[in-house]
Amino acid sequence: MAKSSINTIDSTFHYLPDTLELPFFDEFSISRYQVYDADYTDPNVTSELFYRLTDPSENPLPASTALTSQVTYRRTVDVANSEITDVNHTPTPLRKGNMTSFPINYTLTNGYPPYIVIDTIDFPNDPDTIWIDADLTQDSARIFHVAINDPGALWIDHHTYHNYTLAIDPWSLGVATFDGLDETGHPYNFGSATSGVADFLTSKPLDLSGLAPGDSVYISFLVQSGGFGNEAEVTDSIMLEFYDATADEWNYVWGMRGTYLTNIDSFFIGHVPIRSEIYFTDAFQFRFKNYGGLSGSLDHFHLDYVHLRAESGYQDTIFPDFAWSYPIGSLIKDYTSVPWDHWKNNFTGKMNDAVHVTVHNSFFEAKNPLVSQTQVSLSGALETTFTMNNGVMTAGDPENDYNEYRTFHSYHDFSTGYHFDETAPGDEVVFDIKGLATIQAPNLPLNDTCYAKQVFSDYYAYDDGSAEQVYGVVGVQGRLAYQFEAYEADSLIGVRMSFVPSVNDVSNKLFLLTVWGDDGGQPGAVLYEDEFFFPRTPHYEEGFGQFTDYYLADTMKLPISGVFYVGWRQMSADRLNIGFDMNNPNADKIFFSINGGSSWANATVDGSMLMRPVFSTAANVDLSVGEQEAMLPWEVYPNPTNGEVSIKWENDTPFPGAVCRDAQGRTIALIEAGSSSLKMDLNSVPAGLYFVELNGPQRQVKKVVRY
Repeated sequence: MAKSSINTIDSTFHYLPDTLELPFFDEFSISRYQVYDADYTDPNVTSELFYRLTDPSENPLPASTALTSQVTYRRTVDVANSEITDVNHTPTPLRKGNMTSFPINYTLTNGYPPYIVIDTIDFPNDPDTIWIDADLTQDSARIFHVAINDPGALWIDHHTYHNYTLAIDPWSLGVATFDGLDETGHPYNFGSATSGVADFLTSKPLDLSGLAPGDSVYISFLVQSGGFGNEAEVTDSIMLEFYDATADEWNYVWGMRGTYLTNIDSFFIGHVPIRSEIYFTDAFQFRFKNYGGLSGSLDHFHLDYVHLRAESGYQDTIFPDFAWSYPIGSLIKDYTSVPWDHWKNNFTGKMNDAVHVTVHNSFFEAKNPLVSQTQVSLSGALETTFTMNNGVMTAGDPENDYNEYRTFHSYHDFSTGYHFDETAPGDEVVFDIKGLATIQAPNLPLNDTCYAKQVFSDYYAYDDGSAEQVYGVVGVQGRLAYQFEAYEADSLIGVRMSFVPSVNDVSNKLFLLTVWGDDGGQPGAVLYEDEFFFPRTPHYEEGFGQFTDYYLADTMKLPISGVFYVGWRQMSADRLNIGFDMNNPNADKIFFSINGGSSWANATVDGSMLMRPVFSTAANVDLSVGEQEAMLPWEVYPNPTNGEVSIKWENDTPFPGAVCRDAQGRTIALIEAGSSSLKMDLNSVPAGLYFVELNGPQRQVKKVVRY
């Protein structure tokens, strides 16, 4: 596989995958996608220089070569006899390489001198020369070859999304999800209603040369349609193909339509034999691919337990394993994360008395775990261990056994005996959570353990960072509000949100960031709202589960206590598609209004929005009451501007420095402290509202309009 930029392959890496032996097995508890991060100095990296122009014997032409593919000639003009004679220049046979992709494709062609000569023989003057563009010039590209030797990596591409949240009751931790998003989390064809082949999941080469059709080689797998994501329709499908290395072609061997399963939380067991002799080579590969909508996170299929082995049979369709299905739930009550300052001041009674645990037994017999516990660590040191009751985990099954082919949901009380250590240093503290549910061997040990993190930072969150679906209100001037209750009074400085590209691009739609107080359990008085002429827009970050910070205007710190609501008032009727976590039910915290806020209703779909209020922790809640600091004498001009802006600094002290940010808080330009040039170049940024902020404790801000 080659990695190249848009215009040239020079200095790019060409990866040569290693060949794997059977058995091939992936239950997706961890990512086994090949990582492409080679460096020029790595011992497994070699290089090769390729030339754009060579002679027919593949010898490079001189660096000074300048020819044209246009046939050129020498023209003799005999005015007296009215005769014109053209004689073509002698061509130079050569090979021309396409330097935009690798392997380089060479074509045979002829090159000619890049000029036409016109000689008028009736006059004693020098011949005239007309120069032609020399489109055949020498160039070169150095390709770095990487010999991969990584048997722990099984797949050569990254189009599918490895995750732990999109499938409903998976048989083990992790699935590979097929949808209409590429590996960066963006649609293959945004805004289009078309369907087509989207994601691929391709195995590394496998050596089957020592086997034959009589060795009963089978590939088994599990597939779920829809899950917590978007249900696939009858026109959507997932397919399995085998690679014929001799013919260099992929052959269809199995497929399933989206509506084959009537229950979206059930898994189909695939079991496909390899019988044709054409596949028993040392370069066999297989791949899964999906056909569905290309405009977003649509038409989901979830793949699990891919197992290719010999000495199998038509009846061999079991996946004997006792496994966690999901990472363990949050260990704090109500939230998945709270600001660290708020926790360490108010931890009493905040540990979770209903921690969610999900395990699955896919054996043909009941199993009884030898160990069932959850461990909490900080910086590698064990903090505590919670023992989980098997009777609770098995939901009352006899003798504490986990019956065969079942998923078990249970809730455990972690509210007593331990709380996250409030004396841990730092502004952000992350505790490591490890769940153990082991049984007697034989079993797959990777699935006996799950890992999670309890993050204490500067925000409140109900979500786990995953967006299985999208959510929003439809209607002009529609309002969307999310209820939170702060542990203590503090200053709100913004809202962290994850917008998901889905079906239609709404990144140019406008909304006003809004904060409400509480009115008997629903949004009340508006505590903050953006100015009407300075709205925000959804921003699509690269990757899955990425957030954008939307700060209050003028870096305002809004005093908050008790119950409050964050969200927006939108300008258009379009749904803005905030990410929606289907694994954490909090519909009772989500409110929407389509009549100007006169009445509010709760969400009818249960889940959590990827929307997190951000606090200036340890700040004084009485900022709005205390004495205001004197404004420093400075101005930004011209304002509005169509490009460069300058700062007028009327002060005897050195300039403290300044930074210009956009409405999402991203740095656009800056001036270093003490600089004598107080200018910022905004020529390359789009029209909109920007904020220029002085460095220093006062954080004074000026708005700038770029038109």
